[in-house]
Amino acid sequence: MSTTTTATTSTQTASTDNAELKKYLFRGEYDIHDLTFDRCEGIYLWDTDGRRYIDTAAGTFNLSLGYTNKEVVETAKEQCDKMIHLSSSYFNENVLQLAKKLVEVSPENLTRAHLKVSGGSTANEGAVKLSQYYTGKREVISYYMSHVGQTIFMQEASGLSFRRSKFDFGIGGISHVQYPYCYRCPYGHGNCENCGLECLNELKNYIAYGSSGDIACLIIEPIQGNGGNQVPPKAYFKELKKICDDNGIVLIFDEIQTGVGRTGKMYAAQHFDVQPNIITTAKGLGGTGFQIAGILMEEKFNRMESFLHSFTYGTNILSVTAALKTLSIIDDPKFLNNVTVCGQYIMDRLRKMQDKYEFIGDVRGVGLMIGFEIVKDRKTKKADRELTLQIVHRALDQYGLMLRSSLYGFGNVLKIRPALNITMDQCEEMMDILDECLASFDH
Repeated sequence: MSTTTTATTSTQTASTDNAELKKYLFRGEYDIHDLTFDRCEGIYLWDTDGRRYIDTAAGTFNLSLGYTNKEVVETAKEQCDKMIHLSSSYFNENVLQLAKKLVEVSPENLTRAHLKVSGGSTANEGAVKLSQYYTGKREVISYYMSHVGQTIFMQEASGLSFRRSKFDFGIGGISHVQYPYCYRCPYGHGNCENCGLECLNELKNYIAYGSSGDIACLIIEPIQGNGGNQVPPKAYFKELKKICDDNGIVLIFDEIQTGVGRTGKMYAAQHFDVQPNIITTAKGLGGTGFQIAGILMEEKFNRMESFLHSFTYGTNILSVTAALKTLSIIDDPKFLNNVTVCGQYIMDRLRKMQDKYEFIGDVRGVGLMIGFEIVKDRKTKKADRELTLQIVHRALDQYGLMLRSSLYGFGNVLKIRPALNITMDQCEEMMDILDECLASFDH
């Protein structure tokens, strides 16, 4: 039997075995594609039939250095021989070094790093606890269409009603306000340049007339990720910070998606020139898929007993080591400049496509956190969710391009957030394929 025949038979056997094994996996009503991948590198994946795909979204926006990044993987392999995990009750030098590095690359007002958390949801929940403990207050303000997490508390704080529609945990003290949505501005401005920040009046009115006067914190994504890649004007955050300071409200930036170089700065707060009281970080911190998260905070929050928010796999040594290596790679002006340059190239290509295809309503983003809206009509801006999903499926099935759409909000935003170390040649290849795919819908 030839080598080719053997490889084909082996692949077919693996596919058959996987089909049998899939019946044991909880899937619920979640849309999991039947593709099975067994190899990956950088922005590319290969399925069990040997077909290559390009991932435009870096997994779930967490693979900041792409799949199986060799530098991070080799560092982790070396650490495996020394220590994989240690109770957070004890010190390890890598944990101490990671805390120091996180503080160094964050806004200068943030001087402490809490690493005993295991994911973005628990980081956000910890940030709320720290705020409540420090202020002695209870209420939390979040935003419509925000994600912020899927633990019980953060599910209640998210601006996505469908996540809690089947559950009732009776958690009170959480309120929501309007996120600035420049393209669909309810005040008729239509773009950030004409913004009068009227959307902040809703927040001011809630604080003055709707709250109990017991607001501990406000949590916001500096770019609203799953809610449609919304990018507020810089002036919004300066005024927001002033409102919070004037009312004794802790300002939390959820930088789970925007952090660790995604915007061309280490954290989006630096892009918007604002200093929140707390930043949460996760996803891209693991570099190539290691699970890790953290809470960066001002010194005044360093008073809550650590046992009030501490998780078994927080400060996992293997993940900490991977995060240290990841930060050493990304915290380089040349690396971050590449994020900006590649992001600008992708935005320019998308705007050219916008000129060609009437169904592209808006293109927006910062660095390599980019989204574009699919609409039925540019004048009315009516969202076309059906076409959005058709593009996602055709891109994958016919062009080998893995796109992620926003299931939240209007459900019509396609997100381009590749690995941060993507090359210009890869950007060109990715956008050429996307253009070809979109052209097939241009009737």
